[in-house]
Amino acid sequence: QVQLVESGGGLVQAGGSLRLSCAASGRTFSTYGMGWFRQAPGKEREFVADISVIAGRTYYAGSVKGRFTISRDNAKNTLYLQMNSLIPEETAVYYCAARGRGIGSVVTQEAYDYWGQGTQVTVSS
Repeated sequence: QVQLVESGGGLVQAGGSLRLSCAASGRTFSTYGMGWFRQAPGKEREFVADISVIAGRTYYAGSVKGRFTISRDNAKNTLYLQMNSLIPEETAVYYCAARGRGIGSVVTQEAYDYWGQGTQVTVSS
């Protein structure tokens, strides 16, 4: 089992920045690929970014590439998402997730085994 707890959400003006954190406990964090998803009101949950176990390879949704940065600190069992140049349309609950089976596409929810409860990000115009 892996327990995930997100933090760092809040209210920010358009163009601003936020850094989300995801603290992991339980089984070895470093053995899991990790991802961020988000769900806006009335919309489906969508993929934001992923970071692999090996070599920290990263992958981003096209809409956030160049503005968001996913990273991990295995010594601290923590995943991060640095978000810059935020826009109001990115108001959503942001979730971190862990994948350990190595199956499925990292952009799909089905690839992930464990999820956090989410943290609210609100971007005002």
